[in-house]
Amino acid sequence: MLKTNVDKLVKISVFGEVASPISGRGVYNISAQGTPMVLPGVGGITYNVRVGDLACGWEADHVEPGVSVENKENDPRFGQAANAAFNVLSCVGNEAAVATGDAKGAKGVVVGKHGGIEHVMVDFQPETLEKLMLGDKVLVKAFGIGLKLSDFPDIKVMNMDPHFFDALDPKPNGDKLEVPVTHIVPAATMGSGLGANQTYSGDYDIQLFDESTRKQYGLDDLRLGDLVAILDADHSYGRIYKQGAVSVGIVVHTNCITAGHGPGVTTLMTSPSGKIIPKVDANANISSILKLRTDI
Repeated sequence: MLKTNVDKLVKISVFGEVASPISGRGVYNISAQGTPMVLPGVGGITYNVRVGDLACGWEADHVEPGVSVENKENDPRFGQAANAAFNVLSCVGNEAAVATGDAKGAKGVVVGKHGGIEHVMVDFQPETLEKLMLGDKVLVKAFGIGLKLSDFPDIKVMNMDPHFFDALDPKPNGDKLEVPVTHIVPAATMGSGLGANQTYSGDYDIQLFDESTRKQYGLDDLRLGDLVAILDADHSYGRIYKQGAVSVGIVVHTNCITAGHGPGVTTLMTSPSGKIIPKVDANANISSILKLRTDI
């Protein structure tokens, strides 16, 4: 196991409630080809789309796998600060527990964060999904913010539970780290979310509108929960294009029809000088790494 500062990290409670799906006032979304379409999108309890499933091919736009959770506490002094903390402090791999309703006590795992709507996604087992109700409270034991790799100062880790990091099992290779990923993604495809000034919440999207690029990089079989490496992308203090940099993230929502959008990626690791070596492994998906599913 790699040396980290895990013994110095704070584990703290954050919570939200199962968020309702929403629909824009215009109902239609206009595709990048100019076609008006009506499709399911963000929010809700998604019964048949989980991590491990394909991110593409659904009649959907930005659909979030599993359960979408949001903190709706509105302190007049701080506005949406509670939901901001919920998003920033929750880390991929954190334990989540249902605190109210018929599914009270059921455990799940945080599997991503979605910017714009500011949701945290939690994977629960199918029997729990059937018992959940919109508005049920979900407690997350937030753990991972501040995680550092003692021997790799040029690699920054974020949004990642230390136990998930250990399960991923990256391997040292000199002064670099080999990290399992399912796909290599060129920076040229990245769209919505680029330019954000922090990467401790939210995501940004892999555009899949160019057929030749999709085929060249094998992006049609992206799955929700896949770990992917984005080349020439530095996420140290926001999302920027930088030659030689490498960032690793997790796919957190389905493909999209809207221009500039596609499967979203929440950042997990970044190195501005390319100290991350992506190692392609078809099993580098959170559903496999944490054994969340037995049906695939």
